[in-house]
Amino acid sequence: MATKATLAEIRKSVEGLIGERVLLKTNKGKRKANVREGILEVAYPSVFTVRINAGLDIERRVSFSYSDILTDTVEVTLCQNVNVS
Repeated sequence: MATKATLAEIRKSVEGLIGERVLLKTNKGKRKANVREGILEVAYPSVFTVRINAGLDIERRVSFSYSDILTDTVEVTLCQNVNVS
């Protein structure tokens, strides 16, 4: 069962990723999922926002609640920069 402490832990871990490039996997149900890359911008008390480059110089801001992470509707992972020389 989810508690306020669990959501607070999720919020604290998301706050640690502010300004970082993250990979978002959003589950839409019935084996449908979207994978997008963006920069985690702000963590508010109930939601966090991610800036996504939608191509052709268009940027979108999407917001998710911390309960979305708890229920596995959204997965947030840190993108690792790999330099290939």
